[in-house]
This record gives sequence, structure tokens and C-alpha cells, in this order.
Amino acid sequence: MSDQLPNFASRRVIRPPSDPKRSPPRYGNQAPHFTRRKYVRWGFKGLAILVGAVLAVAGISAFDLYNQLNRDNIVLANVGDIDLNGPLNILVVGSDTRDGQGEEFGEVDSELADVIMLLHISKDRKDAVVVSFPRDLLVTIPECPNPEGGTFPLSNRKQINSSIGYGGVACTHLTVQEFTGLEIPFVAMIDFKGVIEMSNAVGGVEVVIDKPISDAYSNFYIDAGTHILKGTEALGFLRTRHGIGDGSDLARISNQQLFLMSLFNKIKDDGTLNNPLRLYSLSSAAARNMKLSESMTDLGTMVTLAGAMRDVDSSKMVFTQVPTRVLTGAEDGRLESLSEEAKALFNQIRNDLPVVIEPTPAP
Repeated sequence: MSDQLPNFASRRVIRPPSDPKRSPPRYGNQAPHFTRRKYVRWGFKGLAILVGAVLAVAGISAFDLYNQLNRDNIVLANVGDIDLNGPLNILVVGSDTRDGQGEEFGEVDSELADVIMLLHISKDRKDAVVVSFPRDLLVTIPECPNPEGGTFPLSNRKQINSSIGYGGVACTHLTVQEFTGLEIPFVAMIDFKGVIEMSNAVGGVEVVIDKPISDAYSNFYIDAGTHILKGTEALGFLRTRHGIGDGSDLARISNQQLFLMSLFNKIKDDGTLNNPLRLYSLSSAAARNMKLSESMTDLGTMVTLAGAMRDVDSSKMVFTQVPTRVLTGAEDGRLESLSEEAKALFNQIRNDLPVVIEPTPAP
């Protein structure tokens, strides 16, 4: 529809040819001269009412979204000036908290970071890389502010997923920054309910499963083939590990990255990032079910981040994980980073250079 109002004055009025057998119409049967002007006047009034209603709804929606975004925000430490025109680093954390999640998820006294992913978007918005941090990775947890006052002391060789217990997700953020040497100005945390609601908001996420998954530990079962996952089934797919590969967290990471890639493609392919109504619906679902850092709660920032994701070519989106080795002995089953390989990976990201993953040679 054109944004320009119709120019009624320039329209030609076409009348049927006169019939000589018919007498001229009486004055009383003629339409008043002001009829068309009246319609135009009422048309403008109707348009004004419509525009006013749209603006009112948009205003209410924006106000509602603003309130949702600014609820229980994550306060980050050691975040400097943010350049939205430069490379972007976003930390995504999935919490396994059972607080407020419902009885069906059981009860767990502690809270752990089930998923830790770093998303880097290049300055030119052409490339992106997602780095997963295995939950069993041993790291140094730095001194972290205690929300109730004081600080938690530095702690060496702790699993990275336990960092959330030292001052919340803000401590996980500090831990990842210290480990990578990167500045990460944005953090988003999602819990079980959030995964369920977000997958429902996009109408499900399509994944292709090579082998059947049978996980009695988490009670998740699914056949091989193509599936549209949403709700509790999407959550089960993201959390299962006993039914895939060697049952380790490294095997589960592949599921998480597959799901995220499919979600990214779904949002791009259905035009969500270009459709204000769909984008608002998705943003509203995210705001209701995620905790965001204060740096992400400005609507302008959200629009910029959505635009950056829209421009990324999915074929140039790389998924990888921190290079690690499995430990034995007293730390059996835990992971330790391969320092040189990890350093090279994060140097590439710091310098905003494309990350190239060499294919694994066939056996």
C-alpha cells in the first residue's frame, strides 16, 4: 500500500453518454454537490482514527515490552563502552534451576549453567561463530560480587557450570571473560520454561535426527528422522545426553548447536527479523522467559542486535567448542582446555577474523 494519500482532485469522472429520449434529471434527484467532499472528509477522519488506534496499540506494546525487558535484569561487572557498530559478543546461558519451573522438573538444591555459548558477530555482519563451553570444563572462577553483599573469593579448577552458584549468571559472565580474554557486553539467560515458550513462539524447530534417542535417565525418546520440536520435546532434545554418543556433555553440545542453527534459520526464513509484528511477538516471548543484562534492555539495542543477526549469512555461521581433553585420575571425566588451541581460537575472535574449522579426517 502506498504511503501517499490519494489525490481525489486529479481523478477524471466518467459519465455515460446522455440519452436524448430521457428528460433531464430533476434537481431533487441529483446528488448534492458536496457528497464527494463529505466522503473525503469522513475518509480522512476514519484514517486519522485508524492511525491513532495503531499508534496507541504500538505505544502500549512498546511500553509493555519495555517493562518486560526491564524486569530482573542481570547486572554485569567489568563492561566498558559498547560499540554497536563494531563486532558483537553475546553470552547465552541456559540454567537448570528448578525454582518456579513446576513439579514435573523435580527438585534440585543447586543451580548450574546447563548451556554456555558465546555468539560472536563480525563487524561487517557477514560472519558469525558460536563457541560452546562444555559444562565439565575446569576453569578459574574469579572473584565475583555477591548479590547479598561482599564477594565470593577466587576459586581454582572448578567446573565452569558451577560458576552460576557464585553470584549468579553475572559470575558466569566474568568467568567466561577471564577465560577467553574477550569483552562480552551482552548476556541472556534462559531456563526450562523459557526454552518451552520460545520454541512454541516460533512454531517449533525442525531437526533431523540420524539415530533414535532413548534416554531413560531423562525419559526422552524419539525416533530417527525429521521432527518439528517444540515445548517439552524441544527441552528434552536439548538436555538429553545419556541417549546419544558416549553419554557425555560433549555429545549433548552437538544437539544444542543443531537446535540453535535450525532456530536461526527458521527465524530468518520466515521473515521474523523483517516483520515488526512477528519480531515483537518473539521479543515479547523472550522478554517474558529470559533474563537479560541491562545492556540489552534498550529497545534500540534490541533492534540493532536483531538487524545484525538478520544480515548474517547462515552458510557462514560456524559452530565449534572450546578445544579440550578428557582428564583421568582424581579428576576423571572432567575436561581441561588445550591452551594453545583455545588461545588461537579466541585470538581469531578478538581480532574479528573468520574462524575456519578443519574437517575431521575420515578414519
